[in-house]
Amino acid sequence: MELDTIRAFLAVADGSTVTETADLVHRTQPAVSRALARLEREVGTPLFQRVGRGLVLTPAGRELARHARDTLDSYERGIRSVQDITAPDGGFVPVAFLHTLGTWLVPELIRQFRAERPHVRFDLRQHGDAGLIDDLLGGVVDLAITGDRPRLAQLESRRLFLEPLGLVVPPDHRLAGRRTARLGDVADEQFIVLKHGFSLRAVTEDLCGQVGFAPRIGFEGEEVETLRGLVSAGLGVALLPEPRRGASPIAPSLRVTDVRASREIGLAWVRDRALPPASVHFREHALEMSRRIHVSDA
Repeated sequence: MELDTIRAFLAVADGSTVTETADLVHRTQPAVSRALARLEREVGTPLFQRVGRGLVLTPAGRELARHARDTLDSYERGIRSVQDITAPDGGFVPVAFLHTLGTWLVPELIRQFRAERPHVRFDLRQHGDAGLIDDLLGGVVDLAITGDRPRLAQLESRRLFLEPLGLVVPPDHRLAGRRTARLGDVADEQFIVLKHGFSLRAVTEDLCGQVGFAPRIGFEGEEVETLRGLVSAGLGVALLPEPRRGASPIAPSLRVTDVRASREIGLAWVRDRALPPASVHFREHALEMSRRIHVSDA
């Protein structure tokens, strides 16, 4: 099976038409149709069925697609490894990370890394925690900077640091003039939280549980700064990462005293997947940098 045939098969499997796929693999439409027909003869069973004007995978097609993606992924990783070997100062590092880390941690890690390896390129993707894991397991990225180290057998992870969380309250809140507060002080109030699938949501629920209550959820969102804005508007309270030094907080953030309010920022990768040299070097760089990170001073 040729690699172009695998690419064509996967493109059609993902919803592209045969005509669109032909443009993608730089072949004519009849050539792509013949290649897919040969593939079905090789496998010995239909891989697609026509639904309306489109093609959808049969059960056999879905099974082949799963293995075909692994094959193509392995080949492309091999090409990257060869390129890294022949151009040791270059390479390509695909990394996924939490939205909240894109304003300070990730830029700083890359800036310092590129000071020594200026020709390394990065493919950066932002997600919630569930999306980070999907990208890792799917081979889309080599490394993921997570908000909680994933507990999956397929993944290996290391702690980078603990990020403090503050109790964020509206500007006119009864606690707004204080520097510290007990989480139990807001047990009866409405919480603004991230949606399920974000580790900060689970951390919030766990910390409240440690104090002895389940948070009463008022609003759910997908961005920390959106939550901070909703708190500022008086719609509730939240546990959020403390603002970076120099930022102008739109809502007071109080240090929590009755529970250790923090979340673990970790670096994760697939356990048995060999990484290209550039990604290995960036992983080592991130782990080394983590020993010098002082989050409260960031």
